[in-house]
Amino acid sequence: MIEDALDGSTIHLRQWVNLQVCHSPGVTPAVVFIHGGTGNRFNFRSQYEFVQNQGWQVLAYDLAGHGQSSPYKHYSIGRHYRDLHRLLHYFDIDSPILCCHSYGVPIGLEFTQHYPVSGLIAIAGGTHDLAPWWEIPLMKFMAFGGRYLYYLPGVQQITNFFSTSYRNHVMELFFAENPVPRDFSSYKALEIFWDYNFFARHPLLKNLHIPVLVITAGKDPMFTRQMGDDLARHFINSTHLHFANAGHLVMAEEADLVNDAIAKWMISIADRH
Repeated sequence: MIEDALDGSTIHLRQWVNLQVCHSPGVTPAVVFIHGGTGNRFNFRSQYEFVQNQGWQVLAYDLAGHGQSSPYKHYSIGRHYRDLHRLLHYFDIDSPILCCHSYGVPIGLEFTQHYPVSGLIAIAGGTHDLAPWWEIPLMKFMAFGGRYLYYLPGVQQITNFFSTSYRNHVMELFFAENPVPRDFSSYKALEIFWDYNFFARHPLLKNLHIPVLVITAGKDPMFTRQMGDDLARHFINSTHLHFANAGHLVMAEEADLVNDAIAKWMISIADRH
């Protein structure tokens, strides 16, 4: 039986906090994947396997309250990025490249203001106004009982059908590994992002010189091309790539194109050093 690199293992990070983590050694800087709200480490399967095959050191994990990681008693972006720092220390990783999706982007941005990084990849997420008008009531509905609908046959398949226009084996695997969660903590953990404003938290921004790759998609109702342009403008060394035919799950919908873009970008920043 072939071992799946994304299975990972449980790491006791600190009191009451256990994270499910997968790690592969390789060339530095390490690439660290941070998934978004209601997601898990499998969100980045295509990118994890691609980067691993290129020989780079790579790490992905379930955020606290998601996947197989334990929940927090109280959620905050600060707890997330400090635990990321502890996790990197555990693996002796310095100055990684953070590859973040959706609500994972604020965690990555906050990390850059406190710890050194070699680069940031921001996919479908940014600095503020990240919750569309319909998300908060929908997620509250899911938290207070709506999630139990997903115990009924066929409901998950209906949600998958409307989540993307892509119908291929990559998306079938994505939805199989990333079903709509049925636990309370996955929805409770979202609340810390609903009023998030990076600029209000950091009026004196740091590390705006770091290389940044922004990726947006034309069919994404949550994070628009204009929002990607606005994010990229705040960094001196930034690249913004837009995939017109993909949606919020662009890293799975256009996996090959996204992987190729990440590889070229990583090579370009390595050449500058």
